[in-house]
Amino acid sequence: MVRDGARTELIGRQDECKVLDDLLAQARAGRSGVLVVRGEAGIGKTELLNHLLEGATGCRVVRAAGVQSEMELSYAGLHQLCAPLLSHLESIPEPQRNALRTAFGMQVGDAPDRFLVGLATLSLFAAAGDEPLLCLVDDAQWLDRVSAQTLEFVARRLLAEPVLMVLAVRESGSREVLVDLPELAVRGLGEPDSRRLLDSVVTGPLDQRVRDRIVAETRGNPLALVELPRGLTLLEMAGGFGVPESRPLSSQIEAGFLRRIRSLPAQTQQLLLIAATEPVGDVSLLRSAGERLGIDVDRAATEAEASGLMTLGTWVRFRHPLVRSAAYRAVGFEERRRVHAALAESIDATLYPERRVWHLASAATGPDENVAAELEGSAGRAHARGGVAAAAAFLDRATALTPDPVRRGARALAAARAKYQAGAFDTARELVDAAELSPLDEVGAGRATLLRGQIMSAAKSASAGLPLLLEAAKRLQPFDSALADQTYRDAIYAALTAGRLATGGVRDVAEAVLGTPGHTGTESRETRLLTGLARVVTEGYAVGAPVLLEAVAAFREGQFTPEDGLGWLPFACRMAHSTWDFAAWSELSARLVDLARGNGALAVLPSALLLRLSNRVFAGDLRGAASLIVEANAIGEATGSSFFAHYGALVLEPFRGREPATRQAIETLTQDRLLRGEGKVTTATQWAAAVLYNGLGRYEEAYAAAERGCENPQEMGLSLQSRVELVEAAVRLGRTERAAEAVRTIEEMARVSATPWALGTSAAARALVSEGETADALHREAVELLDTAGVRMDSARARLRHGEWLRQERRRAQARTRLGEAHEMLDDAGAEAFAERARHELKAVGVKVRGRAAAETAVLTAKEVEIARLVQGGFTNPEIGARLFLSPHTVEWHLRKVFAKLGVSSRKEIGSVRLEAMATAP
Repeated sequence: MVRDGARTELIGRQDECKVLDDLLAQARAGRSGVLVVRGEAGIGKTELLNHLLEGATGCRVVRAAGVQSEMELSYAGLHQLCAPLLSHLESIPEPQRNALRTAFGMQVGDAPDRFLVGLATLSLFAAAGDEPLLCLVDDAQWLDRVSAQTLEFVARRLLAEPVLMVLAVRESGSREVLVDLPELAVRGLGEPDSRRLLDSVVTGPLDQRVRDRIVAETRGNPLALVELPRGLTLLEMAGGFGVPESRPLSSQIEAGFLRRIRSLPAQTQQLLLIAATEPVGDVSLLRSAGERLGIDVDRAATEAEASGLMTLGTWVRFRHPLVRSAAYRAVGFEERRRVHAALAESIDATLYPERRVWHLASAATGPDENVAAELEGSAGRAHARGGVAAAAAFLDRATALTPDPVRRGARALAAARAKYQAGAFDTARELVDAAELSPLDEVGAGRATLLRGQIMSAAKSASAGLPLLLEAAKRLQPFDSALADQTYRDAIYAALTAGRLATGGVRDVAEAVLGTPGHTGTESRETRLLTGLARVVTEGYAVGAPVLLEAVAAFREGQFTPEDGLGWLPFACRMAHSTWDFAAWSELSARLVDLARGNGALAVLPSALLLRLSNRVFAGDLRGAASLIVEANAIGEATGSSFFAHYGALVLEPFRGREPATRQAIETLTQDRLLRGEGKVTTATQWAAAVLYNGLGRYEEAYAAAERGCENPQEMGLSLQSRVELVEAAVRLGRTERAAEAVRTIEEMARVSATPWALGTSAAARALVSEGETADALHREAVELLDTAGVRMDSARARLRHGEWLRQERRRAQARTRLGEAHEMLDDAGAEAFAERARHELKAVGVKVRGRAAAETAVLTAKEVEIARLVQGGFTNPEIGARLFLSPHTVEWHLRKVFAKLGVSSRKEIGSVRLEAMATAP
């Protein structure tokens, strides 16, 4: 785009430049800014970035540009952007530092989670120095996938850092990159500015009708206005004679570049082709490849620069990305193949093995095992750096180049798994099809079936993937029992989630587990866990629960590798809950969260946090549970998933007695496209409704919800808890027969489990259907046992029910004592509706208890409370940032707000604030 006069103002872009200048001023004032500049090819996005660059005096600038041929190289774009900042790596937390170094291939280690890499990038930007940081990314639509995801993550979390991130994206088709971020849409110039720009680049006479046609056809596209007249003959310029173009504008511009390239000497065209084929922009590499092809590089470079299509400075740069694509298209396949081969020979394999092998693959004319093997090795390195999409691309290409059918099948299967992990489900399914056309062995065939099941579960639903997972487990069992057990575990999860939707469902899986040799319940703790659940399903709770309790105890007592722990502890936690082993559930859920946090396992951490927060709710620590929701939400915001927020609310809000929040969580989860209709969602949402309405004293609604919640007892967990809620609602409604039936089931289970939680729950339920001294004794027994178990929420509710019974029996003095205990526990926990029930009962026995004052409404937001809580725990700002996916600067910004709201001036003073007394706002 041509600038006006002394190149201080872009023609027709005053408004766009003002937006950018304001953002730059904001960054200088210490506030971050993010902007995605969108527009068609040639519209002037790069010139707007250059405008920012010219005004960036006193700022540190880092730049990157996406290149189409680099889209398969993991973290290539991010590395390009961060390279000037790597001297600051030592100032960010060690786990983040290691993640970034591993992602960039600077060290060997386990594949880092991409969100940990994102947090590391955020911390690196924040640590880049005292100057404002300007991050400019051009052609972001061509960034490799993981780089684009990382920058999107960072962009969403910039807040109180002096950082301005501006990313230019070519608008074409559906939006897949950098969505839902602040945008600046760059449109064509208006007619007066278009004429002004056109007149500035045309020399000689231009017929008025030709001018009008060019202005109309280019629709104000600056690059088109500058470039299209170059292709007109003098006759066309003078009189408009010629055939009008009917192709899209970008194709016309590219065609113009193509004509200019083909008018250059052959060696100059070759040099442009080398530069277009190898996007790094390394001048020495360009020279080396050119010399291998016999090019007079100095002469060709001089002619290329004179053409205005390319500049050679420290790096090779094209005038526009369309020049690159035109240069690549200007020649045939054989010439491109020769250039790829020359580049492969010129690249240092020890420094850039992935780039070298990619060129080798592009130079191949047919199957080549040596190149395929190198591609496979590159895939392994890419996967180790967390570049799953890149690994998938290397394996896909390796498959195509593999001559041996057996190896081709194995590589196709590996490529399919990588595509599945990258979320490309359709391509993954096609690669599984290709793999099955090759002669797979039994293990390979089992793995192919397993992968199909995993793809179906992820892309459609648990019920869709279940039959394939079950078939895969059966096929793998004779050859790989550990993998078969993992597959049976995943199949059971799928069956429990699908619930009543699955044909046969969990019983089919259970029978398959029990029909497998070695599943006697005396093998490994993992096998015993599977066997115990299978026996519960097929033979009843009395037979299977003891095996489950033994397996859970073995997990509690034993050690495990991170991989085994992250894979099996979620299952063990659920089984501890289902067998009423509260101590094991508490310990194992805490270990799981610590393990996931410590290993940066962000794929597992959200579900670990949800398991832990459910445990904390039953422990009566609602504020602790809310703290875990804040952390889970931080991950959800980072990953673009709202599930964690809604499921956390589903567990917590019913006990708080907050109907609107509970109803919203229920409606969101039941309407979710991927979860809609699945059995476990129905159970969980109906249990939540039953708790809510029992707390509010709306027993008819509680009864209806509890009945639905316990319809599928094989799910255990919340299905069993729904039965407990059913007893309370049924008794209140006088439906004694239904209540007695539910009590008998609970009593039978309690005798088998024999844990304090089970026995206390049984005593509490039996007390509700008993009379006289028997009822009184059972209420007291329930309180004592539930206190022993540490299930404070159930213990507080048991006190409430006992106090209500004592009042009805006119034992007012004893009722006052018991109800006072209940109110104190429930009010302290934040269980507002149940606490209100206790307050109402106390009033009936002559005790006035003040309700929670209206002034105690939200003082701090949920995030501010959590940051203050972590400060009280002695965490530093970087540690808090790592926990909540914030930069240290943003943590400090939140802390300043906390100081102002609480009227304190130091971290030490926060330590004396009773945060538990505060309500929180979203």
